[in-house]
Amino acid sequence: MEQIIAAVRRLDGALVLAPRPGDGFPEEAWGDSFFYYAPDGRIPANAQPYGTVVTRDRPGDTASDLDPPGRWRVNVHVDRETFRRLTGEEPRGLVRPRDHTATDSVLPHPVYGPLGWVCVVNPGEATTETVVRLLRDAHDAARARFARRHGPGPA
Repeated sequence: MEQIIAAVRRLDGALVLAPRPGDGFPEEAWGDSFFYYAPDGRIPANAQPYGTVVTRDRPGDTASDLDPPGRWRVNVHVDRETFRRLTGEEPRGLVRPRDHTATDSVLPHPVYGPLGWVCVVNPGEATTETVVRLLRDAHDAARARFARRHGPGPA
């Protein structure tokens, strides 16, 4: 997990939000990480994270069985073509059943797959490089959205 979070921290303009006890964020976010493109270092007011690391099950999101110790999941928003290439399906047309408890395998997110999110439980040898590349691509897409909304910024 730390290797992936460190890779995101190295991206230009990346903000990694990692809520902890006492920092004002709700307890259900403690231990998780949220990835934003935020060149000013502030959480964007009108943007969702492009990636997350979650460390436990949530109401309505238990398919990955993240509550046992040592289990965690990285989630990444990808474009439609990438989603199709990785999953073999359209985001809004998911029909194949999947074992979302499987580790080191790229899958549609069990809840947000129809919105173009993929996930990996405990990335390992087979998927870490792919996950880092997907996060880099998602970061670049977030930067492009930022530039469209705010202009390219100083040169």
